Amino acid sequence: MIGVGDRAPDFEIPFADGSRVRLAELLARGPVVAFFYPKDQTPGCTAEACSFRDAYTTFSEGGAQVVGISSDSADSHAAFARAHRLPFPLVSDAGGTLRKAYGVPKTLGILPGRVTYVIDRAGIVRSVFNSMFEPQKHVADALEVLKTLT
Repeated sequence: MIGVGDRAPDFEIPFADGSRVRLAELLARGPVVAFFYPKDQTPGCTAEACSFRDAYTTFSEGGAQVVGISSDSADSHAAFARAHRLPFPLVSDAGGTLRKAYGVPKTLGILPGRVTYVIDRAGIVRSVFNSMFEPQKHVADALEVLKTLT
């Protein structure tokens, strides 16, 4: 698993609208909060995504880019984002390549894990929060770390 102080693996990922973005492009705008989650429309994932939505203004004011990542399809992400008015992009990691690059562990050996990374503008991981059962704490942890980066 990628840890605090490690360089974040670069990636190029598709947004739900079909456009593609590289981590370096996001970092040019500010720190990145990348949260890996198991599945659209599940209770824990909905709670987590809505917590990021509710704090989105605070993240934006701090210059941070928030990106949600799961293996769901672009269509599933689009429906999830619409249903919950998510203001940040959700990206599809269909083959799990990005999840593997970051070393996101599986829960109970089968469920995709829930891990949030805060990456500074230099591409260095400043926080890793791994908790399958405390989805809303991912937001609080990320906000605390972002305060130290500004």
